[in-house]
Amino acid sequence: MAISYAVVNQKGGVGKTTTTVNLAAYLATFGKRVLLVDIDAQSNASVGLGIDRTEIHHCLYSVLIEGAPLADVIIKSNISNLDVLPSTPRLAGAEVELVAIEAREHRLKDALSQVKDNYDIIVIDCPPSLSLLTVNALAAADEVIIPIQCEYYALEGIAQLTHTLELVRESLNPALKIRGIVLTMFDPRTLLSSQVAEEARKYFGSKMFKTVVPRNVRLAEAPSFGQPILFYDPGSKGAEAYENLCREVLDDGRI
Repeated sequence: MAISYAVVNQKGGVGKTTTTVNLAAYLATFGKRVLLVDIDAQSNASVGLGIDRTEIHHCLYSVLIEGAPLADVIIKSNISNLDVLPSTPRLAGAEVELVAIEAREHRLKDALSQVKDNYDIIVIDCPPSLSLLTVNALAAADEVIIPIQCEYYALEGIAQLTHTLELVRESLNPALKIRGIVLTMFDPRTLLSSQVAEEARKYFGSKMFKTVVPRNVRLAEAPSFGQPILFYDPGSKGAEAYENLCREVLDDGRI
């Protein structure tokens, strides 16, 4: 049965979708059967894997609101072992419509139960907010991965996120754990990046991944070509970082 990771941070622009897409791609090339779940109405994770959102006829909205079977919505990516449960802008309406649905916080978990035996790993790309869609992701996940940008105010809001995780544990998902925190957009030339990294390590301690993702132009370019970094520029510093992060995620030997 698959282990599910929610990649979450309510702040935008922290490298959350970049982390989701590249982690999923490397896990797949390492031979793991991976499902990427795009639960952000901006559809960036879907587009980042080369999926044309204008050609998506059914998306996560169809599953959460209309009760469509997951098998009818999942798309095979161009990467072997990597499937995608895509999103489209239609998903923006789900936030309101879920309110009236019974057991609304468990809609994603119930849907994923249909296919958990088909995958080794499920990676969920969350929206940049602590919304009902994010709560669905946290209720469905076994563990969370938190990207933190190495810039000013990086740790602002983390207390709110950890409080939300506690509430989810208390009422929806008692087994939810933090798998790790990954520093992103690190620039070794700036004192600020080093200071943020130091503060994060003090705050999270052993929960920090050793891998630090650098600020990298090739990482920023890759989504516009619909490719993870390992195909767009496998020799780049960004590719090296996400390969190392993948190895860390797999390091506990459970998968």
